[in-house]
Amino acid sequence: MAVRSAGLLIYRFVDVAVEVLLVHPGGPFWKGKDEAAWSIPKGLVEEGEDELAAARRETFEELGVNVSGPFERLGEYKQPGGKLVIVWLTEAERGFEPRTELSSTFKMEWPPHSGKTEVFPEVDRAAWFCAEEAEFKMHKGQRPILQDFLKKKGKRDAQAP
Repeated sequence: MAVRSAGLLIYRFVDVAVEVLLVHPGGPFWKGKDEAAWSIPKGLVEEGEDELAAARRETFEELGVNVSGPFERLGEYKQPGGKLVIVWLTEAERGFEPRTELSSTFKMEWPPHSGKTEVFPEVDRAAWFCAEEAEFKMHKGQRPILQDFLKKKGKRDAQAP
């Protein structure tokens, strides 16, 4: 069975344009990488765990804030490495801002073969991006998530509140 991951595509409307929230992975491998390095907040689904609960947990671990929904399932996306990502949409509440300084951390040997262990944040930053910039920033394997989202929710009627 493929490894399952779950995440939230958090979006907001600024006037009639849509923006999505993406996170940049922490750690030395991703330092200095920007194009095709960003992701939706997501992580592994633990055995027996509800997929939406996993998406919400992972978002809290990466952004330091609880996202309360409502949630709409967007779909399942097979990544180039074989992982299956289950994605939900949720519109950010007014004033929602991530708190990456509260991100969970991980330990790894760094520099390699040094025998030293360092601690790194899972996420070192988060930012809102318009659709065009998000497509440039996102991992290539996650771009179909953005494309499906834009087909579904990409425009807000100028008359809407």
